[in-house]
Amino acid sequence: MNIVLIGYRGTGKSTVGKILASRLDRMLLSTDVEVVKLAGQTIPEIVEHQGWEHFRDLESQVCQQLVGRQGLVIDTGGGIILRPQNVTVLKQLGALFWLTASVETIARRIGGGTQRPSLTGVKSFIDEIHDVLRERLPKYQTAADHVIETEGKSLRQVADEILARL
Repeated sequence: MNIVLIGYRGTGKSTVGKILASRLDRMLLSTDVEVVKLAGQTIPEIVEHQGWEHFRDLESQVCQQLVGRQGLVIDTGGGIILRPQNVTVLKQLGALFWLTASVETIARRIGGGTQRPSLTGVKSFIDEIHDVLRERLPKYQTAADHVIETEGKSLRQVADEILARL
């Protein structure tokens, strides 16, 4: 069974994924890294030149490429749950752990990151996080097998909580 980490950016998926992969001696697979490999461009370049919809198409291709693979820790992009077919594939692959944090914590953690372009293009940083989270909340809730609050915890504590639930 695979461990699949879902949640908004800045909730700790990448780092917790590394910790889990190390502890379990498993391969870590990042869907964002796989999208970048597939496209031969960074995420900001993909979005700038082809748009978010194209990025989501590539993300769905990466999901399909995971079918049948086992023994992975999968760190997903925050919007992977926007397409029901992605959620279906991920649920077939393993247990989905939704990492959560408050808007303020997410804003502090991702701060001035440049790896992802704006999702809305018109709102303030905090407003964008707030609005996107509100839109995605029901999708995360539907997809998740387990909810892991990361607020006030070290990333090692989050990994420990995931391992305890397996």
